[in-house]
This record gives sequence, C-alpha cells and structure tokens, in this order.
Amino acid sequence: MHTIKLAVFDMAGTVVNEDNVVYKTLQKAINERGFQVSLDFVLEHGAGKEKHQAIKDIIAADIGTVDAAMPASIFKDFKKLLITAYNDLKVTSYDGVAELLYTLRNKGIKVALNTGYDTSTAQLLLDKMNWNVGKEYDVLVTADDVVLGRPNPDMIVEAMRKLNVQQQEFVLKAGDSIIDIEEGKNANCGVTIGVTTGAHTREQLLSAHPTYVLDSLTGLMDLITYG
Repeated sequence: MHTIKLAVFDMAGTVVNEDNVVYKTLQKAINERGFQVSLDFVLEHGAGKEKHQAIKDIIAADIGTVDAAMPASIFKDFKKLLITAYNDLKVTSYDGVAELLYTLRNKGIKVALNTGYDTSTAQLLLDKMNWNVGKEYDVLVTADDVVLGRPNPDMIVEAMRKLNVQQQEFVLKAGDSIIDIEEGKNANCGVTIGVTTGAHTREQLLSAHPTYVLDSLTGLMDLITYG
C-alpha cells in the first residue's frame, strides 16, 4: 500500500474517453501532406506529447528528418480539423472513474489533470463532460502552462506547486502511454501507473517499468492509503 497526497492523471485515454479522436485527427493532418502513417504509428511516436512536438516526432520517425516549417504548418491544420471533429463528438469518462476522483478528493487526496493538449482543447473536453474544478479535480495543467512537455516533469512539478505538495514520494502519476510513465519517473513520483484504456498496450506500458499496470483506473483504490 502506498500513501498518496496528490494523484496526477493524464486526460485522454486515462480519465477521458474520446475514442482517440485527437490522434486520429493528428493522423489525418499528417497524411493530408502526403504521408501514409497508421494510427498505431501515430500512437507509438506521439502519444502523450504536446501535439506540435508529436507531429515533429512522428514525421522524424517516418522519414528520418524534418525541417521546422512543415510540422508548424501541419499543426495549424490539425487545430482546425480538431475543432470540426469535436463539434459533434460525444465525450465521456470511463466506468467508475468519476466516482474514483470523488472518493480520492473526499479522502483528502488532491487531484490534478495534466495533458499534452493546449488549454482550450483540454477545457473543451472537460466542458463536454461537465467536469469542474473543485468537483472532479483540483487543478488542470496543460502544455500551455510549462516550457518543457513530457517526458520532462514540468507539468507534475507545476501541479505540485499549485497544490502545495512538496514531497514527490507522495505523488502518484497515472496515464495510458509510455511517456506518461516516463514523466512520472522523471518527477520522482512515488507511484507510476500505466492504464490500458488508451494509447498503449500492456506490453508497451510494462516496457517503461511503472509501479503497476491496470486495466481500469478504479483498481488503484486497492493500492493506496490516504495521507
């Protein structure tokens, strides 16, 4: 059992079920420029990252090199396509996750949401689910709030600062991608959890050596105590 004071959750694929629409849109924006990358390839090389950086890394992984102009241009297309994709998108959470967040907060554990999305995209997802600060979560930290995105620890450090949690050993980080786990390790979190509901498989998540891999976030209630 682990004593936890702050739980940091990735959004899409972890607490938000949006059917990978962001990565499908990322794939579309890239392939409209003449590439032929698969969704699995996009997830492998882009999952969890700030999306401009994800585009750079996906293209570099595909063709070995990339200049600065093309990813910037694709990123602009991606943001336009995403607005269209989100207009009619139904966004939900996963079974039991909202109740999990309520339980954690009622037990005195602070809850942060963090994401490689920009703030406007993240807030759109939360609005569609009718999630609010002070109810489901205590703070939202996005790629807009830090200089360095994942796997750097900056978003977790910012969440700790905002919520006045000083000790990394009492912080839990959970996410659906390898880079979420790497982010948690780089922040020296006491617990890192991979969850199989999103971008990466159990085998991929295990390759990053998290503390646990779960098929549902609700399983973490059996692993923690309340500090």
